[in-house]
Amino acid sequence: MWPLGRTDRAARARYRDEGRLDKRDPAPSRLSYKIERLWLTPIFRLGIRVGVPFALVFSVSALWLADAGRRDAIRLAYERVLTSIQERPEFMVTMMAVDGASEPVDRAIRSMLPVELPVSSFQLDLEAMRATIEQIDAVASAELHVRKGGVLQITVAERQPEILWRSADGLEMLDRTGQRVATLLDRAARPELPVIAGDGADARVDEALKLIAASGPLGPRVRGLIRIGERRWDVVLDRDQRILLPEYDPVSALQRVAALDSAQDMMARDITIVDMRNPARPTVRLAAATSELLTSQITGASAP
Repeated sequence: MWPLGRTDRAARARYRDEGRLDKRDPAPSRLSYKIERLWLTPIFRLGIRVGVPFALVFSVSALWLADAGRRDAIRLAYERVLTSIQERPEFMVTMMAVDGASEPVDRAIRSMLPVELPVSSFQLDLEAMRATIEQIDAVASAELHVRKGGVLQITVAERQPEILWRSADGLEMLDRTGQRVATLLDRAARPELPVIAGDGADARVDEALKLIAASGPLGPRVRGLIRIGERRWDVVLDRDQRILLPEYDPVSALQRVAALDSAQDMMARDITIVDMRNPARPTVRLAAATSELLTSQITGASAP
């Protein structure tokens, strides 16, 4: 050992010659000390055990995949495996079934779907197909799923026509919400449906149906409703009679007219217009011949 306090070289050489000084100092070097301290750090140990192998594997893989031929070979092998799985018989769709659709809607669905059977179920985008089917005006909603046995099942809920809208383009069948169902070429094909007309009438279908329901005994005589100025309705009856309804609460006004007709048979008389636009002061207009007759009778009665 080297005694404390003795630092001169001569003394050190004498101790070495006498064998009293070890040739190797047992104290660690600075480098080994720093390495041991780093090894005690968890992050350093994780980097050595995991990071270094990962970096080596990643580098080797990147060098191997740098070749375009190897990449193409991997891609082709993957596509072959994927195709062999997708085209297994249990995954193939061979039939299409459409439920809940009328014959014209059924034909429209089959013509719109770009599906060539047989096809793998993995290649069917059911959500996109559903959106395509729901673009048909007569379809309210559609559900699609692949049924056991390779059947593409399509379940359709159709819109129910409630009224006819006469527009500049012709007769359109509408449902209760005002959504178009289909074009009607011949009015006689759906005689049970009431008719509405006028700008904005298709946006107030629900109100029109309430008016038709409130017409009571006048119902069989109602030929249609006309929307005036996109704010109020006229009820058109046979015999060229018309009921002018107010902008607000038209149902109550029509019910009053129906009640008067039931009590006094008012609409059976020679009246052309019943004006209810001012509910507090309803007025009627007589036919021209009747009006002239009454005028002549009044004039004759008043003459001396």
